[in-house]
Amino acid sequence: MSSPFIHLRTHSSYSLAEGMMPIKPLIEKAAKMQQPALALTDTFNSYGALEFSEAASKAGIQPIIGAQVMLQDDTADDALCEVVLLTQNKDGWINLSLLLSRALLAGKQDPFIPVADLRAHSSGLIILTGGAKRGFLAAPLVENRADLAKKRLAALMTIFPERLYIELQRHGTEAETIAEPQLLDMAYTNNIPIVATNDCYFASQSDAEAHSVLLCISEGKTLFHDDRRHETNEHYFKSDQDMRALFSDLPEAIENTAHIARRCAFAVEKRSPLLPPFATPDGSDEKVWLRNLSHQGLAERLAQIKALTGVSAYAEADVQAMTKTYEDRLNLELDIIIKMGFSGYFLIVADFINWAKQQNIPVGPGRGSGAGSLVGYALGITDLDPIRWGLLFERFLNPERISMPDFDIDFCRDRRDEVISYVQQKYGDDRVAQIITFGSLQARAALRDAGRVLGMPYGQVDRIAKLVPSNPAKPVKLSEALKKEQDLKAAVESDQDILHLVNISKQIEGLLRHWSTHAAGVVIGDRPLVELVPLARDPASELPVTQFNMKSVEDAGLVKFDFLGLKTLTVLQQAIDLIKRRGIDLQLGDIPLECEATFAMLGEGEAVGLFQLESSGMREVLKGLKPDRFEDIIAVVALYRPGPMENIPKYIARKHGREEVSYMHPLLEPVLEETYGIMIYQEQVQRAAQVLSGYSLGKADILRRAMGKKIKEEMDAQQGEFISGAAENNISEKLAREIFDQITAFAGYGFNKSHAAAYALIAWQTAWLKRHYTAEFLAALMTMDIGNTEKLAVFRQDCNSYDIAMLPPSVNYSEAIFTVEERPDGQGIRYGLGAIRNVGFDLMKALVNERVQNGPFTSLEDFASRGAANLNRRMLENLIKSGALDDFGLTRSTLFDAIERILSYAQIARKEAETAQDNLFNTVAGAALDIPLEQRPEWEAKDKLAFEMEALGLYLSAHPLDEYMDQLTPLNITFASQLSEKLNDTADAVDLHFAGLLYGKQIRTSQNNNRFAFMQMTDPTGMIDVTLFSDVLAAAEEYLIENEPIYVKVSARRDDDRVKLLAREVLPLDTAIETKTMGMVVHVMDETAFSGIASGLARDGEGRQKLILKMHVQTHEVMLKLDGSYKLSQGFRQHVKSLDGVVSISNIFL
Repeated sequence: MSSPFIHLRTHSSYSLAEGMMPIKPLIEKAAKMQQPALALTDTFNSYGALEFSEAASKAGIQPIIGAQVMLQDDTADDALCEVVLLTQNKDGWINLSLLLSRALLAGKQDPFIPVADLRAHSSGLIILTGGAKRGFLAAPLVENRADLAKKRLAALMTIFPERLYIELQRHGTEAETIAEPQLLDMAYTNNIPIVATNDCYFASQSDAEAHSVLLCISEGKTLFHDDRRHETNEHYFKSDQDMRALFSDLPEAIENTAHIARRCAFAVEKRSPLLPPFATPDGSDEKVWLRNLSHQGLAERLAQIKALTGVSAYAEADVQAMTKTYEDRLNLELDIIIKMGFSGYFLIVADFINWAKQQNIPVGPGRGSGAGSLVGYALGITDLDPIRWGLLFERFLNPERISMPDFDIDFCRDRRDEVISYVQQKYGDDRVAQIITFGSLQARAALRDAGRVLGMPYGQVDRIAKLVPSNPAKPVKLSEALKKEQDLKAAVESDQDILHLVNISKQIEGLLRHWSTHAAGVVIGDRPLVELVPLARDPASELPVTQFNMKSVEDAGLVKFDFLGLKTLTVLQQAIDLIKRRGIDLQLGDIPLECEATFAMLGEGEAVGLFQLESSGMREVLKGLKPDRFEDIIAVVALYRPGPMENIPKYIARKHGREEVSYMHPLLEPVLEETYGIMIYQEQVQRAAQVLSGYSLGKADILRRAMGKKIKEEMDAQQGEFISGAAENNISEKLAREIFDQITAFAGYGFNKSHAAAYALIAWQTAWLKRHYTAEFLAALMTMDIGNTEKLAVFRQDCNSYDIAMLPPSVNYSEAIFTVEERPDGQGIRYGLGAIRNVGFDLMKALVNERVQNGPFTSLEDFASRGAANLNRRMLENLIKSGALDDFGLTRSTLFDAIERILSYAQIARKEAETAQDNLFNTVAGAALDIPLEQRPEWEAKDKLAFEMEALGLYLSAHPLDEYMDQLTPLNITFASQLSEKLNDTADAVDLHFAGLLYGKQIRTSQNNNRFAFMQMTDPTGMIDVTLFSDVLAAAEEYLIENEPIYVKVSARRDDDRVKLLAREVLPLDTAIETKTMGMVVHVMDETAFSGIASGLARDGEGRQKLILKMHVQTHEVMLKLDGSYKLSQGFRQHVKSLDGVVSISNIFL
């Protein structure tokens, strides 16, 4: 009986943007075809090796782990060519992992394995020589270089004795026809077995077009590009019968596939967690060291608690009782941790956290359920007292359900990599890596990408894509959208092109497109990682990355540690550093959790820049809540999410006595009292099960998980146990069922209190700092968002509300970051030089260092010689436009005119400094010589502000719209900072009105030859982007003049997480104001201003507005209403304001 054909050349979807078969469907296809074995040979990776091994084994299919790789021969002169490597055993897997890792860690755009590396690491591997197109032997044969092919074959025969197979493929290409006879001749001449493969990328032949589309997406090309990658439609997963028919003349090529399969006996297996050993300082056992360290840490924490509360506040008996409570809890936790074998884990985490703290790297108080551990608190891993805040250890580490503990640790985003580097140094570079994650093609992206490749009009494709609902948390599949979205269904049914687009998109939807690094996960191994998992390199950080995803990494036995980057920690630390400049040594741990002033600020909704609290919706909640205790902050962090938000009005009403607090049973009162009878936290589910039905907290956690998953069989069993336990407390079955059902309904969206408390602490720290050190906090916020001009505009607006002056950038007073200055009239925030556009943050730091070391810049020449040597024209332009060189007493226009001379002077000074020819320098560019300047009058105010905007991305000294503010009331204007709030409670389109200066515009022409435009406009609070379609653009184009004030009526709506503004009407702002203003009243002291008013009226001409003059004559007020109607423009208003004798101007609105 003949052996079955085995696929030895298979690409799953882990061959990114190339393979179309996810692991599960691939295994299902193989099982359906009754394949006894199957090889996975993704392109230069083993991303799916463990997932494939597990899925194949479960399906009764022998997994064969391999990879298609590129080789570089010993000469390194020829093009890279492909081979396939298959693992026979554990040695082969380690060698494959090492070869892939070494090539990918090299960071080359086209990775390859040198033959020399293959020679050193070939044990346990079988090699197939590659296909005809790029095969290691076939490619030179196609190029008529038989000598090179023979040379390569000789090398492979030496490296892979008895493990070398000459590979034959028949996909219908000319290269295969040329190469096959020569390959057969080489095989028979050298007594080398042949093997047949089909290079599979997709499941069925009908997927061929979609595969071509996928390849084009990867290459950024269309189906109409001649130079795109072409594959035949034969690269599908063929049956045994198909392959036997295809190679009927070479049956041994089929038989050898099974022969190879029998030689391979390795699968990547799951392992128990492999924690690296922790070297204790005194050489003691990890368990002993953990106990000692924990008790020592708890003693320090208790001393802090007593110091903060005051020992005198306690009777001695109370102090002893408190100490016993903490020590009992500590010992209980330690017993569980040690029994479960996790001593080393706690020590490892405590070590790198405490190292970070010693290096002044900001570390969060803990997030997730880890904040419930008193051991974590004692070791300094977390900074929340779990006993004080009622946090449960069993929510973190359940002795009744064995699983790895998982501390989620926040570090300063900018210094997170330093902590990872420390861990690398401590445990070895080859034992530490970050974790890979994969991005897939979601429905909208699949439609847009496929539409581009198919050459369809962008507008048409965009319209179809938007018919698919957007839900990033739970992406909607095309098949679901077609059932629910009638407009999409109608479009597909009425247009064959759209039907074709949707069908292709459905085939590529969900396929993996790219990889990136997981935001937090880091693994630490007890051995070199390549023995467990292959590695790659993250080009963004240059750190190693596992080729297995999060789940597979843990299945492989590697222990994950979460190193999260949180920018708020950086903001807090920068604020603390600025406060220290005032001689105040403040630590975050010193911030009290009770402060009436901070609560009052939050109750007013003043939460701009506050962690977790700054959204417009949350600010409204705070206004209603009027928090007055830290528990309220914890609750609101937990409640402000879809689902639980429905309980916010009830929580507020009960807190303020407008609604009675009730409990389903008196036993629940101590559990729910802090949340006014409302179940908010997952921990309350556990405590409820404990007090009502006698559950242990560990068992109650299992109940909570079962409720969350809503698995019927498990729920039925749990309900029975809950009811029987409740009966022990004389609770009727009916009431027990009602309580169980209510808890079940809640459990699906209950929030982890430990996580909410940790985030509430950070939120409170930001709030307290903002209330007590407002300028320092806002300066830190600005530094954190130094490149985000939209955020800077919001923070600048917030400065205004606190009467904090925003001081202009200055080469003599600014630092690279935003800083705080004490002024006679209060504090001011000095604009950071690093926030000026296109000057370079590092270069500005160097400039500041020069000033600090060698004194302020005393003149323009001094600045040029010491600070301008590394500046180019654009940098110097923006320093001038921003006002950073105003200190030298010259107009900005004068400085701007002298840019080339300043730069030339700077270069001469630089050369003199480098050559140390002081005598020559003194005669050419020293203090005796000035930079030749032509004094020029200052730019007009409007131009000066426009340049300021260009350099800073916002108006700093003033805003051109300021002079219009008292005229905007009748236009019902929305400001940029109010936009999110206006759309907060609706998904529908809303009509809004904006006034501002046109900052920029881009006019485009669509494929249908219709003109449309994008424009940016700015007001005193920020910037907005507006789209104008052809009809509005045609009517408004003459008004779209940069730096001119305009009025825009828009239709505003949310699209995904963005706001889209579509213009309905555009007018010059003066025109819009005129339509809403009947006229103007000018208050004058006497007749002095009359002639000036008359000349202004004559200049602007007739219009539709009235002018009234008011003047006090002795004890009477005389009103003079001028005949006629006038055009009372903004220019006229400014002219009248400047006249002697004018007291004020007011409007007469319609």
